[in-house]
Amino acid sequence: MTGMTWLVTGASSGIGATYADRLARRGNDLVLVARDRERLNGLAQRLRKATGVAVEVVPADLGTADGLLRIEQRLRSDGKITGLVNNAGVAGGGPIISANADVLESMIKLNVIAPTRLVAAIAPRLSAARSGAIVNIASVTALMPGALAPTYPATKAYLLYFSEAIAKELSAYGVFVQAVLPGITRTEIWEKAGQSLDSLPPETVMEVDVLVDAALAGLDSREHITIPSLPDAADWEVFLAARQRLQPNLSHRDAAQRYQVMSDTVALQSSSAATRASAGTIY
Repeated sequence: MTGMTWLVTGASSGIGATYADRLARRGNDLVLVARDRERLNGLAQRLRKATGVAVEVVPADLGTADGLLRIEQRLRSDGKITGLVNNAGVAGGGPIISANADVLESMIKLNVIAPTRLVAAIAPRLSAARSGAIVNIASVTALMPGALAPTYPATKAYLLYFSEAIAKELSAYGVFVQAVLPGITRTEIWEKAGQSLDSLPPETVMEVDVLVDAALAGLDSREHITIPSLPDAADWEVFLAARQRLQPNLSHRDAAQRYQVMSDTVALQSSSAATRASAGTIY
């Protein structure tokens, strides 16, 4: 994946900024998107000086309709952009019984709606050109419902399954799709969510450069799903195989026998109750 122009969202810090650095060092031009213009400009200047690639800064808030629309239009119209890293996102949200619904809606807009619309904007053009790549940054929490506050893992589960589906669709047109599932990674997202990594075992926290280098190695080897922390890739294949075995039995005309037995029992109990009631009635 060299000699391309990549648009990277959430590029002002953390995973996005590191992707920008690594892609630039591979000889790719960049379009960097985030809310913080000053940080984007600083990163762009460093990368231009270090690598000589072209780096454009586009400040935009993808959590707003106007900001998202501006980037969608760019992806539709700019034929030079042949790679997309959907990295912008937010964590937190808290327990559902005490959560602020407006906060949850904002998370869903940024974590789900924004990457979906950006993919929908660029996919037709890449498919027509029969080339290009889309990278969606999901999370291992997509596989761990109940491990954290519910909304964030749910948004990442959406991104994982969305990536799998579009990978199947777009591969026929020469477009490669990868979902990256980071574990706990040392980035600002934790602080912004009001959480600290200090209390966690150090061996569970990955540095951001290690994460991105592993993700790019997965991209180079054409992995559709990259889990940088997973020691044995065969474990993922076992998971996929188990899921595949479910499919033939997920849709039938009749309910499973265990539910039919329950229904028969309920019907029998209802009939017996009605008979007893009738026997005790005086007309």
